[in-house]
Amino acid sequence: MNKKAAWLVIICFFAILIGLLIFSYIFSSLSPREIKVASHSYLEIQLNGRLEEFVSSTPLTDVFEGRTISLFDTWMNLRKAAIDPRIKAVVLKFGLLDADWAKIEELRQAVLEFKKSGKPVISYFEESPEADKEYYLASASDQILMHPLGWLGVNGLASYVLFFKNTLANLGIKAEFEHIAEYKTAYNQFTEDGFTPAHKEMMESIYQDIFDHYWHEMADARKISPEEMRRLIDRGFFQGKETVTAGLVDALAYEDQLLDFMNLKDVNRLQRISNEKYTAIKPSSVGLENGKKIAMIFASGTIISGEEQTLALGSDTFTKWLRSAVKDDSIKAIIVRVDSPGGSAVGSDIIYHELIEARKQKPVVVSMSGLAGSGGYWLALSGQEIIAQPQTLTGSIGVIAGKFSFSQLLDKLGIKTEKIIIGREADAFSIYKEFTPEEKESLQNQLASTYVEFLERVAAARNLNIEEVDRIGRGRVWTGKQAMELHLIDRLGGYYQAIEAAKKLAGISLEEEVKLIVWPKKRSWLDIILGRGKDPNAVNQTATFIQSFKTCLTYGSQPRVWSLMPGWLLP
Repeated sequence: MNKKAAWLVIICFFAILIGLLIFSYIFSSLSPREIKVASHSYLEIQLNGRLEEFVSSTPLTDVFEGRTISLFDTWMNLRKAAIDPRIKAVVLKFGLLDADWAKIEELRQAVLEFKKSGKPVISYFEESPEADKEYYLASASDQILMHPLGWLGVNGLASYVLFFKNTLANLGIKAEFEHIAEYKTAYNQFTEDGFTPAHKEMMESIYQDIFDHYWHEMADARKISPEEMRRLIDRGFFQGKETVTAGLVDALAYEDQLLDFMNLKDVNRLQRISNEKYTAIKPSSVGLENGKKIAMIFASGTIISGEEQTLALGSDTFTKWLRSAVKDDSIKAIIVRVDSPGGSAVGSDIIYHELIEARKQKPVVVSMSGLAGSGGYWLALSGQEIIAQPQTLTGSIGVIAGKFSFSQLLDKLGIKTEKIIIGREADAFSIYKEFTPEEKESLQNQLASTYVEFLERVAAARNLNIEEVDRIGRGRVWTGKQAMELHLIDRLGGYYQAIEAAKKLAGISLEEEVKLIVWPKKRSWLDIILGRGKDPNAVNQTATFIQSFKTCLTYGSQPRVWSLMPGWLLP
């Protein structure tokens, strides 16, 4: 056998071996395996990676996108663990957690609810130099522990916004976006070379409101005076023994010493079960979700009309989920969980209309997660009750539309274009030319019409006059706390409060347990192999991702009115 043939055999052998391993893993996953929970266990929740509202995919998501934690699954796991006699405690292990403040608040409330069971909760940090969100969540636990050499940063909120107008100009690209009104700053990063007065005012207001809630709640949890907590935050960084002296950490310990701090009998018998494995335990097996049914429909991502795309919520897709919930006579109420920056005004209105129709048959409650602005707020107006966390970003009652023009870039590259135009406005949104004054005026008129429609919807739904809505609208983003003061929402809270509201509207006793029927449905390996269903949160294949990107470009280059929340508004 020559050298080339030998290498070919080796390569084929390893290819076959890898293939067998992959298929072995896949097909072992097809048959559900019973998860056994030892009679003396603790639930370990690893909080590193992205905290998403709802994860409907298989572990394939983690392979391509990094570790993803499902907020809903973790919330449900804490509910189960509270009444599961096999679970004796919860350990929160912190790494770098990518999450907005409202999702952190939701999880913190779940930890506080769990503590009512009397079971201990311990938080553990190794090294977290930027840990404001993580520490805020940890402050709900019974004890906070840290590695003896660990570094803890609790230093407040900061954000840098990059402005690309001059960069684009140097490249020969011009961002042409018209908006209503002055606080509608979704594309300011591309159209301005710095903060406008309205932009800065809004940013400072949001950050200050979130910060005020954060440090007061944290001071109360750690039994530190607000003044002292503010002084500690201004100091910012602590290491090792300093964290204990400052009252931010209860003790220093290595990871293998955590169980010693639980004050439980037979602590050495405790066995770990991960958050991911415990998700497989059915709520009904521990006495939850045995009652009447309530639908929980997740409206996540940028809103578009039509079918869903990667990272986008399609109005047709949502409509299918909603109609399924309405047709099911066993479902007594519907909760819509919104986590969206907005998007297409048409797509948002289609969903709004469907929800209004659904209300004729069943109660509809809207629960806001991290984002519910613009089109996300538009569809939220359909709710008989609207609930948000104090840190939810909502409002953004305004509209924006436009395009990027590449005509100067083409000139720089020496690319010549020829055009054939039949119809005066046929190329208005072409990326190969800039808007004419007449086209800008026409676009402004379209935006103004949509804005008036938006104001009228808000005024009718929230029992406000149009002048008042315009005053608090104008594209401005508010926190959930601010939105409640302005009567844009009804109450503060999360999952628990939404379920409570749905029960009341459906005539279900508050003490009665209910079963949550969730959309979208989770996908198994078999679903992936057979091509069943889609996962808007997962990057499936390169081709799918590229196609979705092309779709986004197509949407962006067509004359649509968008109602987007600024993407940089994530403290």
